[in-house]
Order: sequence, then structure tokens, then C-alpha cells
Amino acid sequence: MTTTLSSPATTKTLEISPAADSAPDSWVPVCEESRLTPGRGVAALLPDGRQVAVFRDRTGRLYAIDNRDPFTGAQVLSRGLVGSADGRPFVASPLLKQRFDLETGRCLDDDEVAVAVYPVRSK
Repeated sequence: MTTTLSSPATTKTLEISPAADSAPDSWVPVCEESRLTPGRGVAALLPDGRQVAVFRDRTGRLYAIDNRDPFTGAQVLSRGLVGSADGRPFVASPLLKQRFDLETGRCLDDDEVAVAVYPVRSK
């Protein structure tokens, strides 16, 4: 008889701080970390009704931005293509292809446009 020892699977949860001026303990759970595929996004609904797009890049780094495409008003950024330009990670909107910096929210194709960025952590 052979006995195999295994440790229990641990499920990590991704959390987002919904506002920059929130208290440090105001993190909101949005999804299990295992739901993220590197290079793809997932949409999550915050308690106040806002949608966020959460991403993991191919190096494992996590990002969260508004899911609303400011050019069309559609909640689609989570379905965009993740890439990098000049070392900056971005997501390209699946509709009109504008690119949004995942660290700053700034549109790389129109300096006057940006989306909100949210702190994200795995716990």
C-alpha cells in the first residue's frame, strides 16, 4: 500500500480597492485568482454597480481598470487584447482598438482620454 501526502488546495481571491481615497482596509473581493488566464481579462462588478476589468499579464502581474470603453460607452475592455508598447502594458479595446495603459489608465492613442485604475491584490 502506498500513501501519498498532499497539501490542501488553497484558493486565492483577487481583491480591488474601489477608490483611491478609500481606507486601507476597504478591499472588495472580485473573483478567484484561478479565473484569470495570462493575457486575458475578466469583468467584475463592484458593490456600487461599477464594472472593472481585471487582467494578469504573461509575467503574472495583476491590473484592474474601468471596464467601460470611453469611446463607445460599452463595458468591453475586459475582452480586449493585452500587449505592450515601449515596455508599457496595455489593453486594446475590442471595438475601436484604442490602447489603454494598464498601469495608468491613459489612452495611448489619445492623450486627452483615460480610464480609472484600481489597486488589485491577491489574498
